[in-house]
Amino acid sequence: MTIEVYAILKEYFEKQFIISEQISDINALKEHLSIQNPEAIDILRSCRFAVDDEFVADTYQLKENDSISIIPPSSGG
Repeated sequence: MTIEVYAILKEYFEKQFIISEQISDINALKEHLSIQNPEAIDILRSCRFAVDDEFVADTYQLKENDSISIIPPSSGG
């Protein structure tokens, strides 16, 4: 699956990368990424996840060829 991160997450991960491990759902993906970079745990907990440009729940069942966007909360004017 292809992962693309935005905003502050680019300080913790490559902007776009591939995960070849079998990951069951969004919750498992959060855990996997938290293990890769423990400093990003708090941010990952508050992010929205989209699969193929549609926001999904944490229980969404991932497929091998999914394209996942991870979008942290933002503020601004």
